[in-house]
This record gives sequence, C-alpha cells and structure tokens, in this order.
Amino acid sequence: MAVILAALILVNLGTLLMAYPETMVIDSGCCSTTPSLAKDFSAFYTGAWRLLHDPSQVYTKGYVDDGEYQILPQPEQYKYLPSFLLLTVPLLALPYQSALTTFDVVQFLLLPGVALLLYQLLRQKGKATLIVVSVLVLLLPLPIPGSHLSVSAAYYWQWAEGQSKVLETFLFLLSFYLGSIRRPKSSGVVFALTSFDPRIAVLALPLFAAYNKGRWDSYLIAALAFVAFNVPLLYPPMASGFLGMVATSGVITPPYYYTLIPSVALVLLIILQRREIAALARRYLGAAAGSSAA
Repeated sequence: MAVILAALILVNLGTLLMAYPETMVIDSGCCSTTPSLAKDFSAFYTGAWRLLHDPSQVYTKGYVDDGEYQILPQPEQYKYLPSFLLLTVPLLALPYQSALTTFDVVQFLLLPGVALLLYQLLRQKGKATLIVVSVLVLLLPLPIPGSHLSVSAAYYWQWAEGQSKVLETFLFLLSFYLGSIRRPKSSGVVFALTSFDPRIAVLALPLFAAYNKGRWDSYLIAALAFVAFNVPLLYPPMASGFLGMVATSGVITPPYYYTLIPSVALVLLIILQRREIAALARRYLGAAAGSSAA
C-alpha cells in the first residue's frame, strides 16, 4: 500500500513541476475570460499584509496605495474568513514569488500526511476502498483533452494559482482523525481553523459530527475557536468589507477545478460514513422529538 501511495504522490510531483512555470505568468488563469490576472495567491499575500498594516482594506478589490507590495496587474480579491490569514502571515517574510513557491512546496509536502490520514480513517474499509479513495484524492485524475494540464486539471491549477486546497484537505482530515481517536477538543480547534471557506466547511460538518460521535464538547470548542480565530471581524471596517465582498463577488464566485480537491475527499468520506451520519441524525431527531413531546 505504501508503494501505491508513494507512486501517486510522485505523479503529483510531475504535475507540480509542470505547473511551476505558470505561477510566474500573467494570463487568464484556469477559467476566466479576463486576459490578464494575477494568481490567486496574490489575494492571500496581500490580505495577510493588510491584516497587519491596514485591516480595513483586507477585502478591498485591487491594489491599495498604502505601502503594500504591488502585484501586477492587481492582486486578486481576498474572499476567505480572516482565520486563513493567520496561516499565511509567515509567508510575508519572503518576496511574493518565493512565497508562492514556498506555499506550493509546503502543501506538496503535506500530501504524505494526507495519505497517512486517509489510511488511518479508511483502513477498516478494505484495501480496494483505500486505493480508490487515495487515487481520487491524491491524484484526482481529470485531464482535459488536448490541453497541457497533465493528469489532473484540479492539481495543475492548485499549484499554478498557489491555491490552498491541499492545506484545507489535510486540516479537515486531521480534524476527523483527532475525533476518531477521542480528541474532541483538538478536533474542534482544527476544524474551526479549517473553516475559513464556509462553503466547504458546511460539507465537512456531518463528518466532523460523525467522527466525534456527536460529542457536544467538540461542537462547543469548535464554535469558540471559530470565533477566536475570526476576532478581526469585530473591527467594523473589516466586517463591512467582508459583508460587501460576500454580497457582490462572493456570491457569484463559481467552483473551479481545484475546489474538487477537498470536495471529492469529503463526498467520498460522506458516502463511506453514511451509516454513522444517518445514525447520528436519527439520534438528534429522536432527542428533538422527545423534547417536543415533554
């Protein structure tokens, strides 16, 4: 099994190497009709700088002449919760292009961790299941005919855009694993940190509940940690910027290829854990019905 997992990661390394030149190109990216766009990582890098130096502008679209590093033609708009910026602030110690490359490399180095967590979560499901899930999560074969996107368009654009989906997948799996070994508080903290993209967090919530066996302390810690990680939103100008972003570009942002990386992992786990999720739902419904009857 270790040989298969290692082979999948090595193939993904080939995709990373193929995507590396694209990280330095200003073009339309994976799916836009706009001819000149900065990479998605520009939103993270600029957002982290603004969080420290000009928090009222974190969600402002485009370049702000406040001392930030100028990324041509302009940085992409930041669209996650502030909690994600806690993970990207250390990258400000590096120049922009070096920071993007480092972010990609660090996430690639998390892939063995993703493989190990999948093994721990699925080892009782059988070898065939583990192989199929590992191929779909670690490689996600989705080539586009006639294109240069190698084996996986999802991973190609993950690396080319400096996206965060491998980190997101790793942290969700880590949260589930901690829940499975009865570490509900640690599981809750990690889940809260990983919920910087609420759309994906909603999909992950049934798995968080199932792997934690419905322990209320895991929910409580996750809620408290979520609030703590996003305290910057209590600053009114930042909150206003966040709500404005959600009401405009946030709602119309479609899923892109790299969104499949955490989404496929979560959907597969939901299918495999469907009995546990259903049992937990029945338990809650039964408790609610009993409470109403009383």
